[in-house]
Amino acid sequence: MEELQSTEVLDREILEDARKKALRVLKTADENIKTKKTEWEKETADILDELRKKHSRQCDAVTAETQAYFPIDKNRIKTKKTEEYLDNAVKAWYARLKRSQILALLQKELEERMNLCQPSGEMRVFIHKIEKDEAESILKKILPGGIFKIEKINSDAVYPEITVDTSKVRIIASIDKTIRFFLDEKRSELVTALLGEQILKDAAAEGGFK
Repeated sequence: MEELQSTEVLDREILEDARKKALRVLKTADENIKTKKTEWEKETADILDELRKKHSRQCDAVTAETQAYFPIDKNRIKTKKTEEYLDNAVKAWYARLKRSQILALLQKELEERMNLCQPSGEMRVFIHKIEKDEAESILKKILPGGIFKIEKINSDAVYPEITVDTSKVRIIASIDKTIRFFLDEKRSELVTALLGEQILKDAAAEGGFK
């Protein structure tokens, strides 16, 4: 009887020790996530600040160049220059991202969309500029136990994307689409940061950047 009681006590101690270790692991993981988020936000802020300083010096040159043409040409040139600066800013931002950050962006986009439609059953997954093991890791985190058939495809997309096909819906997580949405939503703010407030005011007076 004493031996049985000793075994039960030992079992409880082992379980309690395992529970404490699990809590420590979870706490450490949570702290690491918070630290990485802070680092990413700071890095993004630093990149925008660097771009702002770099391109603000070009404001006078752009203004002088556009003023040398007729009004219709001025607007066309400013539009072209603005799009070039925005495109270069996006490329610079993306080049600074770590692979883990890129995958995290895809996972976030895919998870939000899958939560809306709750897909089930076997799913065909098409990936572009992402490896199969990376896609499998993302999918298992979002939908544990899900059945996926993953295939690589060629796409016109500049950046990575994942497409999930079910019998009822098609779900797409695309960094290209995310960037396009962000540029559409924050265009005025980005133009001001890159080229200065005067360029934005001039564009608004002439009907905006077409």
